[in-house]
Amino acid sequence: MNLEYFIAKRLIASKGRKSSISAPIIKIAIAAIAIGMIMMIVSVATGIGLQEKIREKIAAFNGHIIISNFDDNQSEVSVVPISLRQDFYPEFTSVAGINHVQAVATKAGIIRTATAFEGIIFKGVGKDYEWQYLKEYTVAGRLPNLKAKLNEEILISQFLAKRLNLKIGDRFVTYFMKQEANKLPNKRVFEVVGIYNSGFQEFDATYIVGDIRHVQKINRWQNDQIGAFEVYIDDFDSIQTKGEEVYAQTNSALNTQTIVEKYAYIFEWMQLFDFNILVILIVMIVVATINMVVALLVLILERTQMIGILKALGANNWSVRKVFLYNAFYLIMRGLFWGNFIGIGLLLTQKYFGIIQLNPENYYVNQAPVYFNLGYILLLNLGTVLICLLVLLIPSYIITKITPVKAIQFD
Repeated sequence: MNLEYFIAKRLIASKGRKSSISAPIIKIAIAAIAIGMIMMIVSVATGIGLQEKIREKIAAFNGHIIISNFDDNQSEVSVVPISLRQDFYPEFTSVAGINHVQAVATKAGIIRTATAFEGIIFKGVGKDYEWQYLKEYTVAGRLPNLKAKLNEEILISQFLAKRLNLKIGDRFVTYFMKQEANKLPNKRVFEVVGIYNSGFQEFDATYIVGDIRHVQKINRWQNDQIGAFEVYIDDFDSIQTKGEEVYAQTNSALNTQTIVEKYAYIFEWMQLFDFNILVILIVMIVVATINMVVALLVLILERTQMIGILKALGANNWSVRKVFLYNAFYLIMRGLFWGNFIGIGLLLTQKYFGIIQLNPENYYVNQAPVYFNLGYILLLNLGTVLICLLVLLIPSYIITKITPVKAIQFD
């Protein structure tokens, strides 16, 4: 244990035995560090969590990359079919990082019940459909069975079920317009076997999910004709690159579109989160640092006589400065301890109990999601310590201007 650390330890211990001018300033500095860390942990966790949750929900209904016919003109419903017989189906081996490819087809329709009606998009899926993405949002019933013969089972959103007064086991009529003009619409009867609630209003108010063979029959397509392929990738951060690679590996009659391109307005809105998080981090660190600078200056002024005595005994400027930096480090660590304790507690409470609710029409989720990762928490702590200590080197420089004679006479 070196001399500077020993003196700093004694200096810290002395604060608990007597009141001083610095006591309230120090408490404020510790509180500022704690509050700043709480705000940083919560803002990063909820900001990243919201981004990831929205991406997951968009991908659940679209995949990460959509491959469709150029003639569909980016329509929400399938107009011109494409062949199921493609080199990249059922496995996209020519592009690394793709974990699943599934065939889908969509058809616009109107659900009619005894008391209400709603316009919907029927999303037809097949045996290759990856249900895990929607299973998370299923709140009642079960998923449709598509492995048997063609049936009437569908998955409907909780939003539509409430508006149409439908429950598990109910049957309803849906009308699909034919592509030919002046033709009576196709009538289909479906049975509700499952209800989902994604919290994404744009999808919940639109999609019901059932057997792709219904769309094929209504559009008079062959069994090997579908509306589009949905491609899932391993790393979302590389979606732009993978989208270009997928486009290069498909024939000229097909178009590819990433969900970032299709829902550009949502992803542009989400990019604002990064800026907001950065602003919060900067403001919190600045506030905490300013409070620590004030606390350190008060400590130096309060201990001027001690500084003079140490210098008279032969201590150099850097040794004396280290005494106060050690003391400041201790105060920072106290603030970080309480900040982490409270911040992580708030995150875990939100994660497991979902106390803070959000309006899905504005935020696309029902409750504030939490991204909990010890890595970013450690980085926030490390960054706070380093920035504070580096900034505190500046006010500690005042120690070099204190002379032993004047300091010992200081009262």
